[in-house]
Amino acid sequence: MKILISGSHGLIGSQLVKELQSSGYEIGRLGRDFSKPIDFNSVEAVIHLAGENIAEGRWNDQKKSAIRDSRVNGTAELSQQIATAENKPKVFISGSAIGFYGDRGNESLTEISQPGTGFLPEVCAEWESQTQPADNAGVRTVHLRTGIVLSSEGGALKKMLPPFKMGGGGILGSGKQIMSWISIQDMVGAILHILEHAEISGAVNMVSPNPHTNKEFTKTLGSVLKRPTIMPLPAFAARILFGEMADALLLSSTRVLPNVLLETKYPFKHPDLESALKAVLK
Repeated sequence: MKILISGSHGLIGSQLVKELQSSGYEIGRLGRDFSKPIDFNSVEAVIHLAGENIAEGRWNDQKKSAIRDSRVNGTAELSQQIATAENKPKVFISGSAIGFYGDRGNESLTEISQPGTGFLPEVCAEWESQTQPADNAGVRTVHLRTGIVLSSEGGALKKMLPPFKMGGGGILGSGKQIMSWISIQDMVGAILHILEHAEISGAVNMVSPNPHTNKEFTKTLGSVLKRPTIMPLPAFAARILFGEMADALLLSSTRVLPNVLLETKYPFKHPDLESALKAVLK
């Protein structure tokens, strides 16, 4: 099977390419310019992971426009090409995020939950809507609503590690906010699961079945690293340091459950946080 992947050099894409190649798939890498014609001959699947990094740099109007446009515009162009291709792929797997749900406290959120309010929910909802042309053309379409991806190679965990390793880690804000996470191994494994299960379409929550509060996450990471976690970062300090991004990414609470993956019997490699952290930090 030949698969086209955008964002193939990113945190998820790079690991996904390795796993797909080792499983015998042929890989074609897509850039970020989808205005040029794409050859879909012999392509069975398209996996779209490209987008501006939301955690790099302080959010301002220019950064927020880049976050939105890189997702919405690119997905619209790629989806339109898929829809009008003479030889269409069987499946279009497009990135999204649990930011779709917004700050929801302790509410349990599944794939059928309504979107939240604010910048990230609006971006995610618009982002997902741009896949409609491919869906209307009969291509199985999946939205990867991805949580915090645990990897020592990048993402949130890599940024946490230096202070934690020096004993400077601690809870963020109240520590009561729910963090919905997934190991990089399960992120990649779940994408392969989606490829191989034709009954899966629409939104898929890419998270572990066991979300944790920030306090629980902090204590578990400290335990795995064998370091104290006594240096909290109050909410006001997080807002000074990170601006609007603090409330959207660090202080918001989102309890997301992977109902679709559980219902289709995806075998999680790391359903619990301690085993996930040990695996990615070994």
